[in-house]
Amino acid sequence: MVSGIPRTVAEELDASDPLAAFRERFVIADPELIYLDGNSLGPLPAATPEVLREVVEEGWGGGLVRSWQGWIDWGARLGDRLAEHVLGAAPGEVVISDSTSVNLYKLAAAALDAAPGRGTVLMDAEDFPTNRYIVQGLAEQRGLRLVRLPSDLDGGLDLDALRSALNGDVALVVLSLVSYRSGALLDMAQVNDLADAVGARVVWDVSHAAGAVPVDLGGTGAELAVGCTYKYLNGGPGSPAFLYVRRDLQSRLRQPVWGWYGQRGQFEMGPDYDPVPGIERFLVSTPPLVSLAAIDPALALVEEAGLARIRAKGLRLGRLADDLADAWLTPLHFRPASPRPPERRGSHLSLYHPDAWRICQALAADAKVVCDYRVPDRLRIGLSPLVTRFTDVWDALARMRDVVAEGTHTSRPAGLARVT
Repeated sequence: MVSGIPRTVAEELDASDPLAAFRERFVIADPELIYLDGNSLGPLPAATPEVLREVVEEGWGGGLVRSWQGWIDWGARLGDRLAEHVLGAAPGEVVISDSTSVNLYKLAAAALDAAPGRGTVLMDAEDFPTNRYIVQGLAEQRGLRLVRLPSDLDGGLDLDALRSALNGDVALVVLSLVSYRSGALLDMAQVNDLADAVGARVVWDVSHAAGAVPVDLGGTGAELAVGCTYKYLNGGPGSPAFLYVRRDLQSRLRQPVWGWYGQRGQFEMGPDYDPVPGIERFLVSTPPLVSLAAIDPALALVEEAGLARIRAKGLRLGRLADDLADAWLTPLHFRPASPRPPERRGSHLSLYHPDAWRICQALAADAKVVCDYRVPDRLRIGLSPLVTRFTDVWDALARMRDVVAEGTHTSRPAGLARVT
């Protein structure tokens, strides 16, 4: 140890960690690899392969079409579990369906249709690209005024800018609860109050919060939200997303993609679209059952651990990362690129370095540390409390320090390749 916190401190934190045993319930294919990218793709729960085997071999192989009797309402049943244990919503307010992007389109379009006479849409200028593109497309198609709210790359959205932009002409506001780049955490209740005061609706993207940060959609007055299940919820690559619609709005909003899964009397095959009054009206078509099945064992781990304990550990991991970065990385031209203290962000943090892309490549290739890169020059470090150990944080930042101090990264290509 050169300076800063000795490794024994991290070892003691691991020894007293009430969530330590959960790591054993995930597939750890390479014990030497430190994986700090669970905020992009969560690791594989050990129980998932067997669940998928049963669905494929017994459900599909043995049951064939008869298995639909048990499958057809999975989206709603899993949605109720998400509502209770992850999202702070009521039964019948959350359903799993489609992708986050498709769900955002459905809810944003429905909200705009329900606000005739209003001509302005607000979005965070630094929100996740797909969110911005969808909002941009809807505004252009409808001839609406689009306002890009100023947002700091590291600190997130300025609520004063939001407050100043809100008025009686605003129909829709689209925001992420946790910034995908910096992890900056918004005050959901405050934003909802500001929007409600002028009669605007907010569609929240909680993708980088769900499963890591307690979300209280009901308690904060949220009306509409979307999110994915493959980050901290560990549902697998491309696993279906979810959407939330507050119960009192469900019968008043009509989403733009009319499909038979949202139809009243689904199997009556009626001639005209007549949506059910509840959350199922936001469904479209047959869900991807194998992917949907993978959410079940993953969600069970989050339910068992509990969001309060998950968040508490995430904050402790974040404090350790901050302290080590200050001691070891600041002298190497890094600087914090996320809000501090960790209570002001989700469960990931970013560090600025002018050679961030090369460092990210060198860490993966030479130091067995997988983190993430985000333009223009940020290293993004995901701390997944069910899997990430305190010693992982200590070792990863020590390896990062050594890679940069020794100049190992300078041999890596400087140009940005495709990063997903």
